[in-house]
Amino acid sequence: MKIQKTSQTNANNFFDLLSEEIIFTILDFTNTNPFDRKSFSLVCKSFYIAESKHRKNLKPLRQEHLPRILNRYPNVSHLDLSLCLRLNNSSLTVISNICKDSLNSIDLSRSRSFSYNGLMSLALNCKNLVSIDLSNATELRDAAAAAVAEAKNLERLWLVRCKLITDTGIGCIAVGCKKLRLISLKWCIGVSDLGVGLIAVKCKEIRSLDLSYLQITNKCLPAILKLQYLESIALEGCFGIDDDSLAALKHGCKSLKALNMSSCQNISHVGLSSLTGGAGGLRQAFAYGSPVTLALANSLRSLAILQSVKLDGCPVTSAGLKAIGNWCISLGELSLSKCLGVTDEGLSSLVTKHKDLKKLDITCCRKITDVSIAYITSSCTNLTSLRMESCTLVPSEAFVFIGQQCQFLEELDLTDNEIDDKGLKSISKCSKLSSLKIGICLNISDKGLSHIGMKCSKLAELDLYRSAGITDLGTLAICQGCSGLEMINMSYCIDVTDSSLLALSKCSRLNTFESRGCPLITSLGLAAIAAGCKQLNKLDIKKCHNIGDAAMLQLAHFSQNLRQITLSYSSVTDVGLLALASISCLQSMTVLHLKGLTPSGLSAALLACGGLTKVKLHVSFKSLLPQPLFEHLEARCCVFEWRDKEFQAELDPKCYKLQWEDMAQ
Repeated sequence: MKIQKTSQTNANNFFDLLSEEIIFTILDFTNTNPFDRKSFSLVCKSFYIAESKHRKNLKPLRQEHLPRILNRYPNVSHLDLSLCLRLNNSSLTVISNICKDSLNSIDLSRSRSFSYNGLMSLALNCKNLVSIDLSNATELRDAAAAAVAEAKNLERLWLVRCKLITDTGIGCIAVGCKKLRLISLKWCIGVSDLGVGLIAVKCKEIRSLDLSYLQITNKCLPAILKLQYLESIALEGCFGIDDDSLAALKHGCKSLKALNMSSCQNISHVGLSSLTGGAGGLRQAFAYGSPVTLALANSLRSLAILQSVKLDGCPVTSAGLKAIGNWCISLGELSLSKCLGVTDEGLSSLVTKHKDLKKLDITCCRKITDVSIAYITSSCTNLTSLRMESCTLVPSEAFVFIGQQCQFLEELDLTDNEIDDKGLKSISKCSKLSSLKIGICLNISDKGLSHIGMKCSKLAELDLYRSAGITDLGTLAICQGCSGLEMINMSYCIDVTDSSLLALSKCSRLNTFESRGCPLITSLGLAAIAAGCKQLNKLDIKKCHNIGDAAMLQLAHFSQNLRQITLSYSSVTDVGLLALASISCLQSMTVLHLKGLTPSGLSAALLACGGLTKVKLHVSFKSLLPQPLFEHLEARCCVFEWRDKEFQAELDPKCYKLQWEDMAQ
């Protein structure tokens, strides 16, 4: 009878009739939620095997699990090891032996402890490797670069902050990796004109070149600008390049599409004109810190298809902004963040001419008023992103224009502004809104936030930091209408209670929750978040005095994806901290002023948290913990940050806003 029953079950299992290709197509739809893939693989043995074969990308937490993980997933093409800070040569050898022909890309951007031997094994065995990120490998030397040079098919290489690599190592890479299309040497201070010149001469396929903060001069520029396919070059902070260096390069680089010359103190509009003279295809220009004058604007005027201009932090003049407005092209993106000198006159003149703007950043442009907002909203009706934090002279009435005219907005940052409930009601017409930041907005209340909850169903990110008028009613409206919420910051919304957290627990995609300074929430509310939001990876409950060990026990049970937690000034004791040690993903912990924490309890918790990479502690513990403990944890690549900070009483929201504005001026 049992055999007959099994046969009947198999006959009715339609999944057995599906081809592997169809099952893979089904799995493609589970990429947004890792729990869906896990659930799929647990259905039966055939599903387990199919999911193993289908997965192409992996991001392991610890190197000790690599052999088992890689054997389960034989077809991995991209391996992100940025979370494995302790990665030795043996681990790279294991990877190279198991992955071999399947591995195309590997990210080692935060890993340490490997050297020449591990990289050589990787380069020799993984013949199809086309992308390596070695950023922040500050201990790597030229020998390691020589090992990388053995990856003959390499196309993309990041060496950001590899400060010990010199021209010798770069020369090896230039000779060995002739298929390179992208290389980033940002902050490689040991590299000079010689190394850069070798890359330009030997690697003819280069499309993207980042030379930011290198000590280079005009000597390497002619070779660079002869690169036939060069599309993007970053020369940020290259103080050795000046106008005279660029004067001879009048023909420019015809293939160039993106140029970053930010913080180049010795380059003016004269040098910029020389470099862009032949770059008629330039689409993006970055010039952070350079004065935006009439002359600078005119030097970019001839770029017929320029789409994006970022001038963050530049002192500007009305004449310069008007000149940008008079360009015959129509920009798609403009950033004037923290630009001194932006006025209604200049900005209004600019936006009326660039009506196709999709992204506009006017953060901290403190001189503009409702006049600018009226011109922006009437002219740029297709905006998808508007950032205008701390535009403090804009009155509340002006924010109504945003919802009336710019209904395609997906991102809106109104932090530290005078918006009120009428403004929020108008903005709720932006039904595509996915990110809304309305922190330090003291004129909004639950009434306005309810309109957002009812009409902005695609909202994924909400920042309510220090918006003191928000209570449980507003949060409930958001949770009912925005079930896809992934991030919420309600820090210092002092009237929020556990009712808000119980409502948020229904938002299963929530991964970031910040509630510092909310005195009315308790362990009960946080336990609900832990049980309902299994994707939670960042949690901040600083100054939540009524949250204690009971909540930590629930986090330990349900929140196995938690990576970062801030517990300062809460009621967590040794028991709670030890419970958190069972979370294998936990990497960063801030523990200041916990009255129930003892040196022995802290020591035990730190030893048990095997994946910790950063811990913030009060300086008083430095002399109370045994020195061998620090040595052991530092050998595991854990960094300690010590704080000597006394308890500070909370400011009234209005006092805080005044203090914030004083600091910003």
